Amino acid sequence: MITKRIIPCLDVKDGRVVKGKNFLGLNDVSSPVELAKFYNECGADELVFYDITASAEGRALFTDILKEVASTIFIPLTVGGGINSLDDFDRVLKCGADKVSVNSGAIRNPALIGEAAKRYGDQCVVLSADIKRVDGSFRLFAKGGRVDTGLDGIEWIRRCVENGAGEVVVNSIDTDGVKNGFDLEMLEAVCKVVSVPVIASGGAGCSKHFTELFNALPNVDAGLAASIFHYRELQITDLKRELKENGIPVRI
Repeated sequence: MITKRIIPCLDVKDGRVVKGKNFLGLNDVSSPVELAKFYNECGADELVFYDITASAEGRALFTDILKEVASTIFIPLTVGGGINSLDDFDRVLKCGADKVSVNSGAIRNPALIGEAAKRYGDQCVVLSADIKRVDGSFRLFAKGGRVDTGLDGIEWIRRCVENGAGEVVVNSIDTDGVKNGFDLEMLEAVCKVVSVPVIASGGAGCSKHFTELFNALPNVDAGLAASIFHYRELQITDLKRELKENGIPVRI
């Protein structure tokens, strides 16, 4: 049986890890290097590193901090932010990333996903989709949740997977930082249209929310969270122990 993954997320701005609510009101948390070391040692299955303002500021991802993070951990590292070309893929992979997450860059150039999958393999290409409800539909947003693209989020994910994305991170703007649980309705809609691994992001507030996620949606492969791990509200070792006690397969 495939184990479920628990993935902390480092949202990095100006060289520091930050966290907000509904993608707004960012507060300083810690050093990305120190947090990465902590998660490497406390049972995280993978780590996600997002340079969250790279796309909005129209610049390349900060590679100096990324190199330092990559050199201190021994778990898979997914990196995103300002990924607009194959050169960007190449740059972050050479900095130590195992997978590359693309969001706004793929919206600007949908061919990027297929090109990257062809060069580096589907398993290297992660689609990150920021989705919010607008007039009852799941709408895709760009540039860190700042811009409504007008595109249907679920259809966008389906097309990108068809073009070569090997994994999908579904970021629910509605539940981000709210801590009332994952967006099960949105995640179920995604799981119905893709067969690649789906990572749930946005809304985790306690261990019960992870149990609910994996029990309600067995096709979801991983739960991603930030603030509850950053602020030590929930220890990953305790979470995994509880998941295992509830019959959910995890790597201890």
